[in-house]
Amino acid sequence: MAFSPDGTRVLTGSWDETAKLWDAETGQEIRTFRGHTGRVWSGAFSPDGMRVLTGGRDSTAKLWDAETGQEIITFLGHTSSVSSVAFSPDGTRVLTGSRDHTAKLRGPQAG
Repeated sequence: MAFSPDGTRVLTGSWDETAKLWDAETGQEIRTFRGHTGRVWSGAFSPDGMRVLTGGRDSTAKLWDAETGQEIITFLGHTSSVSSVAFSPDGTRVLTGSRDHTAKLRGPQAG
């Protein structure tokens, strides 16, 4: 789904309701992000690589600490699957897109 900004890690989403962080060189799993209650459709790294953002079939997006795997915040408000997620270039905002035909720009809590 996404390479880290430095290219050393890969983020993937799964039908098993998790996202996983992998070492891009060795293919070894680094960490699993658990908390979605539906398939994970999308993911992105923050520009500094310290956070990851995931979007799922459960109509939520979740912001995670990439180093610890801890959930930072859950973004609500969509009424269908979150099929795309992105960070602003400065990492202070996130954008979520949904199958409900809406996009939501989220503010300072992303930073």
